[in-house]
Amino acid sequence: MTPPTGSPECKLGSLDVDAYLADPSRKQAFVTPMFDIIAPRYDAFTKLFSLGMDAGWKRRAIAAVIAVAPAARRVLDLASGTGDVAAQLARALPQATVAALDASPRMIDAARERLRTTDADVASRVTPMVGDMMALPQDDASLDVVSASYGVRNVPDPVPCVREMARVLRPGGALVTLDFYRPAFPPWRALFLWYLAVAGNVVGWLWHRDPIVYGYIARSIRDFMTADEFSALLRREGFEVVSVHRHLFGGIAQHVARRVG
Repeated sequence: MTPPTGSPECKLGSLDVDAYLADPSRKQAFVTPMFDIIAPRYDAFTKLFSLGMDAGWKRRAIAAVIAVAPAARRVLDLASGTGDVAAQLARALPQATVAALDASPRMIDAARERLRTTDADVASRVTPMVGDMMALPQDDASLDVVSASYGVRNVPDPVPCVREMARVLRPGGALVTLDFYRPAFPPWRALFLWYLAVAGNVVGWLWHRDPIVYGYIARSIRDFMTADEFSALLRREGFEVVSVHRHLFGGIAQHVARRVG
């Protein structure tokens, strides 16, 4: 079956979701329409789903960027969504330009709308763009900072995605990521995924009459890696891991890394 285009009438739950997520050649064909569907309510959902904690996690990620690269001039925010992190980065780094990249056209439309009501100086330094995290349009070694919030987990294959982030960063450039991870402790992992599945299914049904729209999150984490495994991947792809801050007992983690060489 061909994936939905993102209209409210289309139902992602009618697809064989596990088959799409297990196949790197088809995963993006499911994920992008899903984010197109949720774009108008994405900010409200992240606040509700995280019980208000998401804003604090993102503030800490912004603070990490400032701490590790205070003089950054060229910044790329991946999985930028509605542009909230990109706008905060531009505000925190007044000398920097920020490219805000997302695979979902509707998310980028929402980012442009956000910027229309943002301080003119900040808005002038943020460039929203539709793009692929596994094939970035930026030149080799052209960036000082790459940030990604809830992005790597959603790509078809994390390895080429991390490789691309390494490619576009200059030597010594900083990577700051925030994402869901599979908790290592089995009892907590089971409880964590149960909560995400139930809460996601309920909100997906109430808001879109399609439980998988948000129920997808639990499935994607189940098939993802632990925070320690992501650290190991970063090291294999040419990064020095500077710090890892875990939240929710490893269900969420922030990584700060530097490009080596």
